[in-house]
This record gives sequence, C-alpha cells and structure tokens, in this order.
Amino acid sequence: MAEKRDLMTKSRLIDEMSVKNRLIEYFTQWEVLLSIIIVLVFIFFTTRTPYFLDWFNLMNATFQFSEKAIMALPMIFIIMCGDIDISIASIIALCAYVVGNAAQGGASIPSLIFLALLVGTLAGLFNGVMITALEMPAIAVTLATQSLFRGIAIGLLGDQARTDFPENFGFFGQQFIPGTIIPFEFVLYLVLVLLFAFILHKTTYGRRLYAIGNSAEAARFSGIKVKTMRVINFTVTGFFCGLTSILLASRILSVRSNIATGWDLEIITLVVLGGVAITGGKGSVYGVFIGSMLVGYLKFGMGLLKFSGTLMTIVIGLLLIIAVLLPRLLDMYKANRKLRLQQLG
Repeated sequence: MAEKRDLMTKSRLIDEMSVKNRLIEYFTQWEVLLSIIIVLVFIFFTTRTPYFLDWFNLMNATFQFSEKAIMALPMIFIIMCGDIDISIASIIALCAYVVGNAAQGGASIPSLIFLALLVGTLAGLFNGVMITALEMPAIAVTLATQSLFRGIAIGLLGDQARTDFPENFGFFGQQFIPGTIIPFEFVLYLVLVLLFAFILHKTTYGRRLYAIGNSAEAARFSGIKVKTMRVINFTVTGFFCGLTSILLASRILSVRSNIATGWDLEIITLVVLGGVAITGGKGSVYGVFIGSMLVGYLKFGMGLLKFSGTLMTIVIGLLLIIAVLLPRLLDMYKANRKLRLQQLG
C-alpha cells in the first residue's frame, strides 16, 4: 500500500513538473520574453508622457528606425551562418554617393534606384567572393572593405554634399501611404519581414541556413553548397544596402560621405537582441522584428522624456548584454530541470 502511494506521489510530481516545464519552455522563449518587454516598455512610457501612445507619433517614430530594421533582415541570414558583415554602413555610403552624384547629373528616379541596387549588389558580391575564395574570416574581409568602400565615398565626395534630387524623390523616405498616416518605409519593412520569415522558416533555403550555422562541415557533407549560400547571403545584403541608401537619401535629401556612420554595430545589435545566436544556427525573423520595434520605440520614448544620448546608449548596451547572456542562462536552467525530471522518471 505504501509502495502504491509512493508511486502515485511520484507520478503526480512528474505530471506537475511536466506541466511546469511546458510553461517554462514557452515563457522562456526569447521571442516571448521580448514581446513581454515591449509591452512593459509601452506601459512605462504611456504612464510617463501623454505623447507616447499617440497613433500619429507612433507611426512618425518609425522613420527613425525602419531603414536599420530593413538592413537587419538580410543580416539575419549572414549571422545565421556564423558570418558577420561590418561593411554594410560603408556600402550604404558608397551607394548613396552614386545616387547623389547621378541625381546631380540629372538622372531619373528609376535610374537612381537601379544604380543604387547595382552598386550595392556588386559590393556585397565582392565581399562574398573574397570571403569564400580566400577562405578568410568574414570579420577580417568586411573590416577591410569597410575602409575601402567608405574611403571611396570620402575620396570622391570629400566634405561636399549632394542635395539636388528629382521631384518626388522624397516619397520613399518621407511620405505616407496615400490616405493614411502610415509611412511608406514602414509598410515596406513589414512586407519584407513577411518575405524573410517565409524564406527562413518555410523553405529549403532557410533550413539549410540553420544547418550551416549549426555545423558548416556537416552541412557540406550532406550536400549543401555552403560557399555558394554564403556568397548569396552577402550579395543579398549588398542589394539591401543599395535599397537602404535610396530610402536614407530620400528621407534626408542630402548625401555626404559620412552618411550611415556607425550603423554596422547598431544593425548587428538588432539582430542579436532579436535572438539570433552570434555563433549561428539559432534565431527567428519574428524575434528580430520585435527586437527592432523594441529598440526603436525605446529610443522614441526616451527621447520624449529628454534622456541624454549617453543614457540611451547605456540602456541599449544593457539590453544587448542581456540578449547575449540570458538565453544561455535559460538554456542551462531548462537543462537542469530536464535532468531532474529524468531522475524522477
């Protein structure tokens, strides 16, 4: 009788731990934690200022982070494979120079878009080929091309600015969707989020990215063309650098050689904060989307409360530290709980 009672008690404990494990598994997913954090951020700033939870202000704030958020999407693919690209801001600057120079020469809007996308794509392709052909670390190659691409823009433009653009060029970076107060940039970002989410989570290409990130050697032996996919990732990132240069030049209607300075690390921060492992093989587009919105609206709220730029940087830095450390701590905690459940069984 006592033995039967012990077995029932043990069974109940196992059931309880199993339910707790499922709840813990759900609520410790990084995407869920980010969603909770962004809700808390909205509640905090809503109680501190009446100007935060205003639809027009919320939409207008997206102008400040949509371009970086767009660039974070192709960066997911690069980091997912265990690579990194710190030349993206310099590619944007080079593309912007080409756009500004061509616009001053009287080029049409379609020509400007084509030139930006072409230059960005070629720059990204150059990065990918150099990395795979020379079998050098991505950080070493992109560190070199960061200086190269920015140096070209500085050498050709100097301290001058290009401010002559065709009529209606400002639509891409300044205007709203007709009949709404939703910025064109933000709508474009949402469409791209859906596209990248579909590619990463629903296609063979996405599954191969995870495989490469977990073990490039194993992926190679399983028939995946690892080098080709890495080149594609860098080329696509270059293409989006060209697209971003159009949006940025359209928003500020000015091109200088120092445009987008410092964006490299900010964009990588968005990706890592979104839960993409810096070592590759783990992450989701949804997490990066929430991470981008979190950083964007956190800065917006702190700006309304007149926080200093230094304090903003400290807060974002703390978020990044949490993003790097917390998932690891959660994995250790869940592994210990799983071990305890196995011991009870």
